[in-house]
Amino acid sequence: MSAHTEATTGPMEYRTQEGRMNILGFWIFLGAEIALFATIFATYAVMIGRTADAPPPQELFSLPITLLMTFLLLTSSFTCGIAINEMRRGSKNGLLLWMGMTLVLGLGFLGLEIYEFEHLVHEGASISSAAYWSAFFTLTGTHGLHVTVGLGWGILLLIQLYQRGITPRTASKFFIFGLYWHFLDVVWIFVYTVVYLLGMVG
Repeated sequence: MSAHTEATTGPMEYRTQEGRMNILGFWIFLGAEIALFATIFATYAVMIGRTADAPPPQELFSLPITLLMTFLLLTSSFTCGIAINEMRRGSKNGLLLWMGMTLVLGLGFLGLEIYEFEHLVHEGASISSAAYWSAFFTLTGTHGLHVTVGLGWGILLLIQLYQRGITPRTASKFFIFGLYWHFLDVVWIFVYTVVYLLGMVG
């Protein structure tokens, strides 16, 4: 198969040299992100149980809220996958619809996380209350910051899509966004398991 054929028959996001290099570069970036979160998880693990005079997590964590947060974020990963499929089909409206749904679900997750933070602080568990809570807010806050960046990024992509339509260049950007969003969902699964489920058990 010739290079020309490869550039016209594969997924749209891989049809240009620029797109392929950008995707490769983003995989490398995700490697650095994995190292970042691994370090924060390790710090959190060391701080488990060090609540000093602050309330312990099993008294404050709310299973319904964290389950809803998880449902929203994992569902957004599903809708993001459908959006990428619509992009590969060349459906601009489908991509707009499913990406829009992805961002709305992500915004719902973020809203619940902010609500949870306010509740914890009101109950006496702030970032300065104890070593454990400092590690907790650092871990969950870092993830929440990444979600916030993703929401802003997604909005900018939708604006580009509306203006330019689906091209190999915009396709590679949406594909990279999809990688980023799925990565955040994977990180959240670890956060939910290590922080919330184990925290509720005590």
